[in-house]
Amino acid sequence: MQSFDANLRDAIARGLTPGPRLFVATKVIASTGSFECRTENSSGGHLLPSSADAVDGIEACRQAVRRRIAEGADIIKLFADYRRRIMRSPPAQQHPYIPSVLHPPENPNPDYMVFSQEEMNMIVAEASLARCPVSAHCCTLEGAMAAIAAGVSSIEHVYSSTDAMFQEMVKKNTILVPTLAIAERLHAKRFDQILRQVKRAYDLGVRIACGGDTGTYPHGDNVRELELMVEAGIPVPDVLEACTVGGWQACGGELCGRRFGWFEDGVQADIIALEEDPEHDLSALRRVDFVMKDATIWKLDGKAYRAM
Repeated sequence: MQSFDANLRDAIARGLTPGPRLFVATKVIASTGSFECRTENSSGGHLLPSSADAVDGIEACRQAVRRRIAEGADIIKLFADYRRRIMRSPPAQQHPYIPSVLHPPENPNPDYMVFSQEEMNMIVAEASLARCPVSAHCCTLEGAMAAIAAGVSSIEHVYSSTDAMFQEMVKKNTILVPTLAIAERLHAKRFDQILRQVKRAYDLGVRIACGGDTGTYPHGDNVRELELMVEAGIPVPDVLEACTVGGWQACGGELCGRRFGWFEDGVQADIIALEEDPEHDLSALRRVDFVMKDATIWKLDGKAYRAM
């Protein structure tokens, strides 16, 4: 069950069930006591089955990567930081966790580093032996800088950033996946600042890929990520490129074994068509008229369709 995403990927690829092309990480790699099954790990109090391969120490990190590769991972996912010390000011009601103490700390549920630099270095080094890209969950500047230094392919979130961080990303060709659609909900009070940070990254030449952390907000609203990138000030053509070619690069580029996201001989025949030009009407992104995957039509004239 813990690698069901790899099984579903293979079932789709073999034509046993319809679905999108998947590139999977199986279980995320985290350390003991970080991304684990606890009701207190968010102010919403969610309780999920354990989805992390929890490891500690350099050699254990090496073994975790080898396990992920053996179970079919296309990409290694690690948590550079996460919520760890969540009960510093425990409220009376704990299930679900509701911040309700009289004098709570300024940040009752902070993110802290969960791996050392040496551990992250090992995860990336071991993944590189299998020609496998590495993506890092980073919510802190400290975590992002460590992941970039380790040589990850992409970092996600990073809602606190600096020009120095962006310049290092440009130097190391690190991709930024800003996940604005969830930031809009979780960081509403400083969301304008986050939008400015993403535009600053774009202006400094950081490679940006479009991915919205879908599942933490309703499925079917994925296009919100594109709309928010445009709202941040990134031109529509570059936003579209970030979720096509940028998506391919975030999946590992040539390492992923397939080529998709642009028009050229030898590239997957994936095409969508909109009713109008999104440069003139951004809402056109929500009106997809035609969908083709691998030269098979799945939507035609705005309706579900399967070409046999």
